[in-house]
Amino acid sequence: MTMHREEPMEISAQAPSRAAKLRALLQSPELSFIMEAHNGLSAKIVQEAGFQGIWASGLTTSAALGVRDSNEASWTQVLEVLEFMADATSIPILVDGDTGYGNFNNVRRLVRKLAQRGLAGVCIEDKLFPKTNSFLGEAQPLAAIDEFCGKIKAGKDTDAELSIVARVEALISGWGQDEALRRAEAYHAAGADAILIHSKRKVADEILAFAAEWGNRCPLVIVPTMYYATPTDAFRRVGISLVIWANHNLRAAITAMREVSRRIRVAESLVPVEGAVASVREVFDLTANAELEEAERRYLVPASESVRAVVIAASRGAALGPLTADRPKCMIDVRGQPLLRRLVSTLNECGIRNVTVVRGYKKEAINLSSIVTVDNDAYDSSGEAASLGCAIDRIEGDCVVSYGDILFRRYILETLLEAEADLTIAVDALGRHRPDEPERVTDLVGCSRPYTGNYLEEEAPVWLRRIGNDLPLEEVHGEWIGLAKFSARGSALLRAELEAMRADGSLPTASLLDVFARLLGAGQRIGVLYVLGSWLDVDDAFDLAKARNFS
Repeated sequence: MTMHREEPMEISAQAPSRAAKLRALLQSPELSFIMEAHNGLSAKIVQEAGFQGIWASGLTTSAALGVRDSNEASWTQVLEVLEFMADATSIPILVDGDTGYGNFNNVRRLVRKLAQRGLAGVCIEDKLFPKTNSFLGEAQPLAAIDEFCGKIKAGKDTDAELSIVARVEALISGWGQDEALRRAEAYHAAGADAILIHSKRKVADEILAFAAEWGNRCPLVIVPTMYYATPTDAFRRVGISLVIWANHNLRAAITAMREVSRRIRVAESLVPVEGAVASVREVFDLTANAELEEAERRYLVPASESVRAVVIAASRGAALGPLTADRPKCMIDVRGQPLLRRLVSTLNECGIRNVTVVRGYKKEAINLSSIVTVDNDAYDSSGEAASLGCAIDRIEGDCVVSYGDILFRRYILETLLEAEADLTIAVDALGRHRPDEPERVTDLVGCSRPYTGNYLEEEAPVWLRRIGNDLPLEEVHGEWIGLAKFSARGSALLRAELEAMRADGSLPTASLLDVFARLLGAGQRIGVLYVLGSWLDVDDAFDLAKARNFS
């Protein structure tokens, strides 16, 4: 028997976690920098600027919430902000955990919740709960070393991957260099991944002296808010691992917001500031609106989103005279917009964005950006069916077919889209009446029953029986308004009928009424949706006047 050696399965390398990325920053021989953020937007800006990590400052998060940096915001309120920051970014976040919000048990729960939300590390300081900001007052009391070591051990036992940075406040509180070193060594022995040594002096002497004495026993972190003038290379020379720029995004925002608010109040106008602030588009970009639009296209697909529409707009509309000398009637202005734009807007509002318009006369005038066009260059010697045939490849799936010179209320299309029949046409049960030509009614239909207005009767489906311009008036139940909907099967039937008409030579001169009549003659059932007015078409100047009052 031949033995086949099984090839080793190739395992793709998994990207390091954010906790691992933070640990790499702390342990790197190179000096690293992280920048303060206090909400999701500022976190995005920090990442956009190219920083390798984020400092989730307790001071700035509290201030952004409008409270003091004295644990006035509960840890769960801070956690909610942190969750938004983590969701908004991919770089590691080191959390300012104050004193750990209590004893070792509170630290265990805090670490567990931070790890669940993808935070990379937490810095806890050896002061008492509730904390007071380090830059306020003098000689703040410190926690007992053993108690604080217990917090560190509890945090590491809860999640070994999440970094625990132990913040030593001995220099801040005036306890001196020896006490700072003693505490740092104890915290290191308890399992701290790094030591943050803090100072509020305006020069870095005691920080540099501590670092020299510390001798890289474990990574050292600093916050040079007060001694900001110290050259950065001085930190490199003594082996500092990580520098935290701790609060400048919030401070910059306060300055900018004050100035903008002042200028708007004084000017009582936006003109003085509009060119000096971020555009609304930048806000949209930072909050990833483009991603949402793409996701909506992928996942949020309403029933009508997959519906196509074919609009027949090839004719001139000669009855409108000089108004159509340089454009087809579908592009005549109706209260500031071309008729076709109003029609397409109604289709779009109902979720139909795949719109094909069949052009003919003065086709270059039909140039809406939101449509696809096909051309019937034989428009002057052919009819509606031939125009529809030019778009035969666009008749697919659920499809709406419309004349290009009609307007209708949105509810008509919404109701038509819900029709279950394979072929459904919208029929005005009232018909049209012209004061100048009272007998002129076209696109007549006879149905399985007339519209009665009886609620129970109207629940039953209505079917088309006859359609044409020459029906006996006693058989007429309404007028087709120029709007029809086809299911996927109905679209296939329509394509087949158009091909048959092309083959027998009847297509060039046929109307859409002829197409429906042939479908009926072939035994296809065509549903009827009765409407009561709420639509109009534009054939001549009288119709145009009505259209301009149609709102």
